[in-house]
Amino acid sequence: MPSMMDARTGEVAHNDLANAIRALSMDAVERAKSGHPGMPMGMADIAVVLASRFLKFDPAQPRWADRDRLVVSNGHGSMLLYSLLYLTGYPGMTLDEVKNFRQLGSVTAGHPEYGHTEGVETTTGPLGQGIATAVGMALAERMLAARFGADLVDHHTYVLLGDGCLMEGISQEALSLAGHLKLGKLICLYDDNHISIDGDTSLTSSDDAMMRAQASGWHTMAIDGHDPDAIAAAITAAQANPRPSLISCRTTIGFGAPNKAGTAGVHGAPLGADEIAATREELGWPYPPFEVPDPILAAWRGFGARGRAVREAWDTRFAAAPEATQTAWAACHARPTAAELAPTLDAFCAKVLQDAPKWATRKASQEAIGAFAPVVPQLVGGSADLTGSNLTKVSAAQVIDADDFGGRYLHFGVREHGMAAALNGITLHGGFIGYGGTFLCFTDYARPAIRLSALMGLGVVYVMTHDSIGQGEDGPTHQPIEHLASLRAMPNLLLMRPADAVETAECWAVALADGGRPSVLVLSRQNLPTVRSGPYGDNLSARGAYVLAEAAGDRAVTILATGSEVEIALAAKAKLAERGIAAAVVSMPCWELFEDQDDAYRTAVLGTAPRVAVEAASPFGWTRYVAREADVVGMTGFGASAPGPALYQHFGITADAVADRAQAVIARG
Repeated sequence: MPSMMDARTGEVAHNDLANAIRALSMDAVERAKSGHPGMPMGMADIAVVLASRFLKFDPAQPRWADRDRLVVSNGHGSMLLYSLLYLTGYPGMTLDEVKNFRQLGSVTAGHPEYGHTEGVETTTGPLGQGIATAVGMALAERMLAARFGADLVDHHTYVLLGDGCLMEGISQEALSLAGHLKLGKLICLYDDNHISIDGDTSLTSSDDAMMRAQASGWHTMAIDGHDPDAIAAAITAAQANPRPSLISCRTTIGFGAPNKAGTAGVHGAPLGADEIAATREELGWPYPPFEVPDPILAAWRGFGARGRAVREAWDTRFAAAPEATQTAWAACHARPTAAELAPTLDAFCAKVLQDAPKWATRKASQEAIGAFAPVVPQLVGGSADLTGSNLTKVSAAQVIDADDFGGRYLHFGVREHGMAAALNGITLHGGFIGYGGTFLCFTDYARPAIRLSALMGLGVVYVMTHDSIGQGEDGPTHQPIEHLASLRAMPNLLLMRPADAVETAECWAVALADGGRPSVLVLSRQNLPTVRSGPYGDNLSARGAYVLAEAAGDRAVTILATGSEVEIALAAKAKLAERGIAAAVVSMPCWELFEDQDDAYRTAVLGTAPRVAVEAASPFGWTRYVAREADVVGMTGFGASAPGPALYQHFGITADAVADRAQAVIARG
């Protein structure tokens, strides 16, 4: 058997520690007959140095607030992370789970999944998302430190990333934002192995990644990614630098595989039995599959156990903090409940019902933010260079910048995708609820990160304004048509399109209290009347849909509407009354919340009479509630450039059109 001890130190040799990762990774991929062994084998040396010399963590308390965050942006190399979790002693990561890599019901999914596996900080796999999410984590660390001080908040965010992450466009948004904010505790270790799926990266890229990062204000270094002392020196230098750091680690993908190392063939396929046998010989690792000798495993477990004392020292500092600090900390790390938000919501809505303002719902959203912000101290957010259009900033909100992280408002720049990913990171980090705004049309730019919000069950709030042809003169490039249907198709997402200021505040209350689903607030540019009346009672929007105006007598027809078209539906009801037809109007701000209600409630709201719908968007999906798409007054093509009111007339989204459609549906029987 080879020696496991370093003759100089008497400790387990670095190579044996790294080879434990390599062996577990290639064995797990081989057993699954699926996976990516190349990255874990190539980055194993980096992982050993990071875990043994730098990473602050305690496997016994995987969600300890002041732990370092480790994000594997090149998430296809998930076996590296799972190996680390097993070797350092995370209770949920057993050897059996490693053996069940990529199998149904295991915690070792093909790509790391947040909430599925303790120790996984964020879901990665779509390349570039990890580094962009990590920017949000590093930003949240600085913001939380500004509130509570370095005694309670002082940790790094480390990122492992590959060539694909830097090829994705979101990486430039992330690099630019992090450099601008001087997020010095963000340290990225780049697996510079020159290989992508198609072959050598020279096939597709001539970029100098280091120069790109430098141009965005980053500190950069280039090292041998298999030299542990060089890796340690680079991380030490990065920790001392006030800028974010990108360390280019020249590595060999599939290190140790004598015939496949350094080739695309080792990226995303099992090595095969013969190559694994040859690799064991090459690495001097004669042990059977999934066996890590006791001295090596004990050394790894020692790295994990070492964090307990650091965490306990933090616990002691926290216990000694003033009661007011502890209370504020607890408030920032909890989601407000609907009951806690109710007094603020009730007061806001009572005032709106008294004044009956004619506000665009984007303006109503701004007013709601101003009302909720004092009672939700963890609410922070911004806009992708559309602050004056999205109305995401209230006057009391101090702007966050590289010199002062104590504020609550972020200028994200024209970086919709990077903003959405950063909001994921801010929310994942803990201590904050992130929100961000842009035009609804540009959710297309942000969609991959929004999808990850939904997949991870993060209560991020997306404030999406200029929601229809009602935005007017900017024309079809800026007028959403298919976006409502597209976002409604996404699982675990709340799409809320309020009709007035009351519904807007109600939707904000739902979004703030729901920590398990992201919310997309869809808001108008144009002014809308207050459609609710009477004394304020319950949060009706929280039920997804409700009868806004009941029919006078038995219903002959029910008109369903969302957002700015609720006003049109009410006008259509009046026109039908003139024709002797009794119509009810149902406001449906959120289909997903409506589907959460019981059958009795949904039946009572929808009724048994024929139904029509009106929404200035694609009718796709409405057949859940109406008999056929022809029963929807909406948009069947793109918009046009003209004032909003003219467009509603031009495209036939009018009270007369709704009344005529309702009468036709009744006649059809």
